[in-house]
Amino acid sequence: MTSLLLRNGTVIDTAPAPTVLGRADVLVEDGRIAAVGPGLAAPAGAEIMDAAGRIVMPGFVDTHRHTWQTAIRATLPDSTLPAYLQRVLGELAPRHRPDDVYTATLAGALECLDSGITTVVDWSHIMFSPDHTDADIAALRASGIRAVFGYCYGGGDDLAALAAETARVRREYFDGPPGAVSMWMAALGPEIAGEERALAEWRLARDLGLPVTVHMGGHGADGAARGLAFLEDNGLIDHPAMYVHANFYTGEEFKRIAANGGTVSATPGVEAALGIGDPATGRSHAAGVPTGLGCDTVASGPGDMFGVMRAAYFLERARPDGAGTWFTTAEALRAATLGGAETAGLAGVTGSLTPGKQADLIVLRTDTLGMAAAHDPIAAVVLSAETRHVDTVLVGGRVLKSGGVLQGHDVPSLLDTLRAAAARITAG
Repeated sequence: MTSLLLRNGTVIDTAPAPTVLGRADVLVEDGRIAAVGPGLAAPAGAEIMDAAGRIVMPGFVDTHRHTWQTAIRATLPDSTLPAYLQRVLGELAPRHRPDDVYTATLAGALECLDSGITTVVDWSHIMFSPDHTDADIAALRASGIRAVFGYCYGGGDDLAALAAETARVRREYFDGPPGAVSMWMAALGPEIAGEERALAEWRLARDLGLPVTVHMGGHGADGAARGLAFLEDNGLIDHPAMYVHANFYTGEEFKRIAANGGTVSATPGVEAALGIGDPATGRSHAAGVPTGLGCDTVASGPGDMFGVMRAAYFLERARPDGAGTWFTTAEALRAATLGGAETAGLAGVTGSLTPGKQADLIVLRTDTLGMAAAHDPIAAVVLSAETRHVDTVLVGGRVLKSGGVLQGHDVPSLLDTLRAAAARITAG
């Protein structure tokens, strides 16, 4: 048995709600959280990590990210959703070769880890060929991150080919015992690709036992209502699903989603930047829908959860007539951790320091001018912390970042490859 004791840190747990436990220890055994509390005894042979002057907390869960877009960072600032669809999906995506997908996905996953994101839902609509798919999965696994691979078939309109290739990916990569990388169906329909494709995707997902993650609710109130009614009319509403960009659902529609086990991923930074609409972060959670946060795309927004938490917090609290003032820093932190795990179907695996869960946790420095003398550690994480404060990152008990440095990867070489790919993809 391997043991690691993080000793004397300021511990924040998130279950059932973010709470500062004070000076305490966290014991990790065989990759899982074994105990949390003050004065824990170190097992024989345990590694001891001094966390004094540090914050110890669960890692962040990014519930929606197009990780393959790392090579096109900041290509569309100050833009709109139609421009994004044209430039990114219409022009830049087809220029990605399988090796570009591997490089960008690995770099994006390591960016997540570097900033304290220990779990990511990788919504991958760059699957133009089996080689693209294989490269994406290989990169996620090589990074060491915990991931949900959201498979979106990109080979065209042949629904038989969609079914065959999705089944291949499921069979070849995800047919064994659960691992750090799991698979969901990333569905384009019904609001983006239409109802025929939606029926094929959702029915296939049911046949293969795959939950669905789908962009729904972000294309106007009429489209949101029609899409939800379509799922109900076709007996699909009760299939496990994550609704991304649920900006236009009403409170009543959120209750229908909640009643059928649905979850919501809000990406408040990109939703505001691209003019998609007011994020659903607070409204969906208030209606009883498990709600998480996502970075979405670094083409138009930040790639770290600190920026996303702040976007959610300030946008919610700026709602007219004080309607969002109930959304506190604790609510933002929960959405970025346990709320995200609930949204991604991983509440029993990660998102809190509950003994028995996987040891996905981060250690934040507080010995900087931007973090020192913080009276409320939760508020400090949400309002003051930055990626440079992420000192240590564990996923499943494995130390993937230590002393502020990513472990096990030649990052300078990867960045050279990423820059070369970015120059070619964006040329012209």
